[in-house]
Amino acid sequence: MFNIPKGYPHFYFNNKTLYAEKVSLEKIAKKLGTPLYVYSLEAIRNSWSVYQEAINNSNSLICYGMKANSNIAILKEFSKLGSGFDIVSGGELLKLISIGATPEKIVFSGVGKQLWEMKLALENNIKCFNIESEEELYVLSDLAISMKKRAPISIRINPDIDAQTHPYISTALKESKFGISIDKAVSTYRIAKKLSGLNIIGIDCHIGSQLTHIEPYLDALNKLIPLIKKLTEEEISIKTLDLGGGLGICYQKEQIISPTTLLENINTCLNYNNLSHLQLILEPGRSLIGNAGILLTTVQYIKSNELENLVIVDAGMNDLLRPALYQAYHGLQPITPREGKFKKYSVAGPICESADFFSKKCELSPIYRDDIIAIESAGAYGMTMSSNYNSRFRASEVIVDKNKYYIVRQRETLKELLQGESVIP
Repeated sequence: MFNIPKGYPHFYFNNKTLYAEKVSLEKIAKKLGTPLYVYSLEAIRNSWSVYQEAINNSNSLICYGMKANSNIAILKEFSKLGSGFDIVSGGELLKLISIGATPEKIVFSGVGKQLWEMKLALENNIKCFNIESEEELYVLSDLAISMKKRAPISIRINPDIDAQTHPYISTALKESKFGISIDKAVSTYRIAKKLSGLNIIGIDCHIGSQLTHIEPYLDALNKLIPLIKKLTEEEISIKTLDLGGGLGICYQKEQIISPTTLLENINTCLNYNNLSHLQLILEPGRSLIGNAGILLTTVQYIKSNELENLVIVDAGMNDLLRPALYQAYHGLQPITPREGKFKKYSVAGPICESADFFSKKCELSPIYRDDIIAIESAGAYGMTMSSNYNSRFRASEVIVDKNKYYIVRQRETLKELLQGESVIP
């Protein structure tokens, strides 16, 4: 069965056919074609409610990390639910402006903010810039002064913590490109305090993604608390504590951390250190959307070599990059399983790359040409990381709400694929 956590029964088998809420996925796939991303609106709402219950009306702000999935229908839903947003580009901010998101709930992270992006954020009075280098302080201050504004900032601290996750998504080691070394934190805050275009409001930290242990969070917090106290002694007032996102989801058999467990541990630590007055900001992405989505793909060909049975499907690494990039696990299910003995299949895409595999030697019920396979837990870092590699059209996206479904991204056309290109006259 699917790896949706207990209490999230939004994808299930009914009469031997996979459903999303009350809609048959076979019906959707045959009408709209594949590759096709399908999201459950109920799953999105339920994952949000878990965070709401965890913060329990405390002085906390949940900012959805929209790099996980930035479809505007999903952003609009989170906005209606009361979410803030963590952005990493001007394009993401433009999407939020288009749906009427609350600027005072937007935090701007990222190591390479450009002037036009900073200007747009200042014009829209966002909550905070998470600063990631000393030079960024000067650039933002000069821009804010030229606009007769003061930019609200936190400084992202790199605490040199091993997040015990994949090295590509571990962001707080010494060699990381993110943030400012904790050893240079005080001197960097001193610089910020002297710059008239800046208004220090907080401190920021993000240690990695797909975290399944609470210890890295607590290790980071135990390094940040003495720093906050040192800054207070220097009359640098810290009002917000942003601990980023990173909570993992169940892709296979991981034991995941609940938001409640995370918040309870954080608050216990803050209360013990007389820091309960700080506004806590969290930036979950994957844990809000990852298990709310799947990717449907159709079998094109089946062949065997000396080592394995190969299933070639119409989705590729351009549609879902995680397995090729991170060697990430995604469960697979035929949406209408056949009777018969399970076999080991390696499921590959059509891209001209040897890395274009979704799974190696996974056990599935018998597979035939034109069967439709669901790739599980594809709601996060699926569509947002997709591309036109091999000049392929990007997939369509659908949201299911009870017994209805809505197309929230049309499949790309040839005209859109060629848009912006031209030949030499």
